[in-house]
Amino acid sequence: MPDVGPNVRSGAWLCVGLTGGIASGKSYVAECFIELGVPVLDADHVAREVVMPGTSGLQSIVDSFGAAVLAADGSLDRPSMRRRVFNDVAALRRLEAITHPLIRARVKQWLAAQTAPYSIYSAPILVESGMDALVDRVLVVDAPEPVQIARLLARDRHDEALARRMLAVQATRRTRLARADDVLDNSAGDASILPAVQRLHRFYLQLAATPEPP
Repeated sequence: MPDVGPNVRSGAWLCVGLTGGIASGKSYVAECFIELGVPVLDADHVAREVVMPGTSGLQSIVDSFGAAVLAADGSLDRPSMRRRVFNDVAALRRLEAITHPLIRARVKQWLAAQTAPYSIYSAPILVESGMDALVDRVLVVDAPEPVQIARLLARDRHDEALARRMLAVQATRRTRLARADDVLDNSAGDASILPAVQRLHRFYLQLAATPEPP
């Protein structure tokens, strides 16, 4: 069992980790589950919470990287920080060493409060960060790398070199798929994925209704 189990949670025992490479369509899939009434915790939101002004997380980042990482209003200058770490793997690891323990603690608190049949923790680097240890199943939203790059170029107007660097710091597609319990093919990137989401929803409800093994 993962390190969050019945002794930590109150209520639902099943948590699904939702992940996928950048621009795979993970956020859209998360929204589909939310519309089905499933509680979803977004790792990106948690990552923002733990570095808000006045938090120990933000102070640790300033101590490590200097006050230049702050925006004019005293918050973390996220676009600048993102450019910095995507061009420097060592800097990215320093940042993760600060934020990941804080995120992990917040996720555990959230899971412990859930009472729905099942919940979802949505994280782009679920596998890379080791956060997959917090969930019972891993659902991967999959898209081929050329599709991811094309979406990044169109969506965020990144140049191709930056898009490839962003993919490079994440787990490879093969690594994610090897860790997956369930896979959603989102090559099309449209609403055609909805029936597959609905089938998984029914499946997860069935799993959640099954007693845990002793």
